[in-house]
Amino acid sequence: MTSVITIPSKLPLLVTNDEVLLPGSSKKFTITDPSNIEMIRSRIMSRSSLASLILGVLPKELAADLQGSVPLHPVGTAALVVQVVGTSWRHSASFTLLLYGICRFRLEKLVMEVPYPVGVVSQLDKLVVHDDDDDSPEVNAMLENLRELATKLTDFLNVPPEVAAQLKDKLSSLPSHTLVDLCASVVDASFPEKLKVLDAVNLADRLKITLPLLIRHTKELELTRSPRSKTSILPINNGNTRRGMRIVIPRGRAGMNGISRNDIDNDDEDEIQELYRKLDEANLPQHARKVAVKELQRLSKMSPMSPETGIIMRYVELMVDLPWSKSSVETLDLNKARQDLDADHYGLARLKRRVLEHLAVRQLRDGLRGPLLCFVGPPGVGKTSVGRSIAHSLGRSFHRISLGGVSNQSDIRGHRRTYIGAMPGRIIQGLKNVGVNNPVFLLDEVDKLGTSAVNGDPAAALLEVLDPEQNCTFVDHYLNVPFDLSKVMFIATANTTKTIPPALLDRMEVIHIPGYTQEEKLHIATRHLFPKQLELHGLTKEHLQIPDESFKFLISDYTREAGVRTLERKIGALCRAVAVMVVESKNATKPLKLPVVLTEASVEEILGPAVYSGPELWSRLGQAGVALGLAWTEAGGELLLVEASQMAGSGDLMLTGQLGSVMRESAQLALNWVRGAANQYGLKLDGETLSHLDIHIHFPAGAVGKDGPSAGVTIATALISLFSNKPTATDIAMTGEITLRGVVLPVGGVKDKVLAAHRAGVKRVILPKKCEKDLHEVPENVKKDLTFVFVNHMDEVLQAAFDGGFPPGSLKMEVPMLSKL
Repeated sequence: MTSVITIPSKLPLLVTNDEVLLPGSSKKFTITDPSNIEMIRSRIMSRSSLASLILGVLPKELAADLQGSVPLHPVGTAALVVQVVGTSWRHSASFTLLLYGICRFRLEKLVMEVPYPVGVVSQLDKLVVHDDDDDSPEVNAMLENLRELATKLTDFLNVPPEVAAQLKDKLSSLPSHTLVDLCASVVDASFPEKLKVLDAVNLADRLKITLPLLIRHTKELELTRSPRSKTSILPINNGNTRRGMRIVIPRGRAGMNGISRNDIDNDDEDEIQELYRKLDEANLPQHARKVAVKELQRLSKMSPMSPETGIIMRYVELMVDLPWSKSSVETLDLNKARQDLDADHYGLARLKRRVLEHLAVRQLRDGLRGPLLCFVGPPGVGKTSVGRSIAHSLGRSFHRISLGGVSNQSDIRGHRRTYIGAMPGRIIQGLKNVGVNNPVFLLDEVDKLGTSAVNGDPAAALLEVLDPEQNCTFVDHYLNVPFDLSKVMFIATANTTKTIPPALLDRMEVIHIPGYTQEEKLHIATRHLFPKQLELHGLTKEHLQIPDESFKFLISDYTREAGVRTLERKIGALCRAVAVMVVESKNATKPLKLPVVLTEASVEEILGPAVYSGPELWSRLGQAGVALGLAWTEAGGELLLVEASQMAGSGDLMLTGQLGSVMRESAQLALNWVRGAANQYGLKLDGETLSHLDIHIHFPAGAVGKDGPSAGVTIATALISLFSNKPTATDIAMTGEITLRGVVLPVGGVKDKVLAAHRAGVKRVILPKKCEKDLHEVPENVKKDLTFVFVNHMDEVLQAAFDGGFPPGSLKMEVPMLSKL
C-alpha cells in the first residue's frame, strides 16, 4: 500500500539565492527579499492556521556567466509551512520560515510576478510512506552502501547507546527516496552539488550523486572527530508527518568543517560558542567555572526545542555577566572626599566623619571589608542622597534596593531554578546591573520589611548578606554558587530601629541622623533647594531672588519638620507663582520688573496664612493641669501637650489619645507618685477625696499613636498643676521618666527633642541629669538659644516647671508616705 501527497497545480513561489530544500528534510529560511515578504503577508497572514499551507521553494540558476536578471531554476521543492517568526507581521523587515520538503516539482510557467511570483507546476515525485525499491542489483548495492554510511554516522554522536540504537532502527526503516534526500541534505555540499541532487528525479541517478558526497562527508568526520564534540539536532521525518524523530549529528569547533551549515541550527551553535568565549573572558573562580561549563555541555546535547534550553541559556548568561573579578578603582583621597561630602550636604558631621575614617583605614590597609552602616533618622533628612554621595566620593558604582513592603525572602535570595519563572534575588541582579563587585549598595527602608509565614522572612535572608563573616560565600538560590559580597559596601536606611529585628540590627553600625536646625535649613535652602527648584522651573536668579529673612519666615512659619521635604515643596510653590508672572508679563503692556524679590509679605500672599504662627499651642498653656513635654517620633522630635482634669466620679483614671501600653503605665505611675507625695506639697488628696474623683489625662492629636518611656515627668507635672491649681511656666518643655520614689530616669532621642523645642520657640528645657552627655550632638547655636535644667528628682522638676518654684519638700524618705487608699 502506497500513500502519496498531491500538491496543487498552482503554487506561490519562495525564491532563494543559494539555498536548496530537498524533500524529506526541514530547513529554516531567513526572508528579506521584498517579493518573498509580500508573499508571506498575503498567503500566511490571511490564514488562521498553517495547516496544509504549501509553498514552492525555487532556487535561482547559477549566475556565473549570466548577464542581467538571474532566471529561476526549473526544478524546485514543494514545502509545508511549519513555523513563521517575525517581530511584527505587518511591519517586519524580515521573517524566519521553517519549511518541510514534500516533493519535487517542475515550473511550467509563471502566471504572476508582481507583487510576488506564482507558477503553474507539475509534480515530479511523490512523498511516499512505503516505496518499492528498484530491483536492479546496482541500485540495491548503492542503497545498501548508503544505509551503512548513514548508520555509521550515529557512531559519531555523543548520545547513550540505547538512543543510538533507536536512531539506527529508524534509519533502516526510512523509504529509499526519503533516505537518499535526507543524506544529501545532511552532508556538507556546495550549492551546485545540491542542485544536481534536486534535479535527479530517478532514484539511481540520485544515488550516484549522493553516495560520493556521503562518503566524503564520513571521511571528514573520521579525521575531525573529537571525543568531546558537541551535538546538533536535525529533524528526520518518516514521510507522512511534519513531526518526526530527531537525529543528532556531532558538531563542534573541529567538527563544523564536516557538517552542512544549511542543515544545522547555526544560531544555537553561535550562541553556545559565544557563551564559551564570554566564559573565558569572565575570569570566573574555579568552582563557578566548573558549574558553568557543565551547564554548557548539557545545553550542547539538548534539543533546541526543549523548554529547558532557554532556562540553561539564561543561567549561563547570568554566570558570565556577573562581576566575579571585575572591580572599580577607588578614589582614596581624603581631601577630595571631604570636599564632595560638604558640597552635597550641609551638616551631618558625625556621618561625614565616619566615611572619612573608612577612607583613611582603606589607605592604610587594603582589603578592608565594607562597613555595614545604617542611617537612622526621620524622613527628608537626606539618608538616601548621602549614600549616593558616599559612592561618588569613593569613586564606586551606586545601586539602590528599595526594601519597603518586601515580604518574600526570594526577593533577597532568589528562586530555585526548579520553579517556573525563577529569577535571581535583588542582590545578584544589582551586581549584574552595576558590573563590578565592589559597589555601594543602598538598602532603603530596611525597617519596613514585611513578614510572611508562607514565603519566608526577608529580614532573616538579609542576615547572611550583611554579616561580614558570612557574605564572602553568599549563595543565591537561583545562582546556587557562592558569590563573594565582602567587597560590597552596604548602607541601610531606616526611620526607626524599633521594627528592625535584633539579629539584623546587630550586624549594622547605626548612625543616627536627627533633624536639622533652622540655621541648617537656611543653609540647605539657599545652597541646594533653591538653585534646584529654579532649574526645575526654568528660572534663574535673574528672575527670582529670596532674601534670607524670607527664607527664615518660610522655615519658621510654614514648615515644622525634621527634614526638608516640605520646605522644598514650599520653595517650588514660590517658583511656580513667579513663573506665572514671568510668562504673563511677556504679553502685558507693563513689563515685569526683574528680578522678583519675595519679601515676607509676598511669601504670605502666595502661600496663604502662616501655618504655625498662630497662638493655638501657646494659648492652651498657662492653665492649671497642662504641661508641655517632648517626644521622639519617626518624623523627628515633637512637642507633646499633656492635659489633666478632675471631675466628680468614683475614683477612676481615664487615659485618651491613642496611648500604648508603656504610656499607660507611665500615667498610672505618675498618679501613684503624686498620691504618695501629696502631703509633701500640701495637696489634699486623702483617700476620701480621691474616691469621689475621676481623673482624666488626655494627649491631643488622638489619631496619632503615642508610646514610649519618656512622658512620666510631664504627666506628673500636669497632675501636680491640676491638684494645686497652679499653671506651669509657658516657656518650658520637659522629658524624662520617673520611678515610684520620684527619681528621674534618662531617656533617648535627646537631640531630636531639643531641636523640636528650638523650632517651636521654647526657651527652657528640663532634661534628666544623665542626659547631659547627649547634648554634645546638639549644634552650638541651638544650645546658645536654650536654657537647660538638669534634674535627678521630681522635686527639682517642680521647682523649675512653675514660675516662682514650688513649696519645698523632700522626696528622700526612709519610709515612703502612703495615702489612706
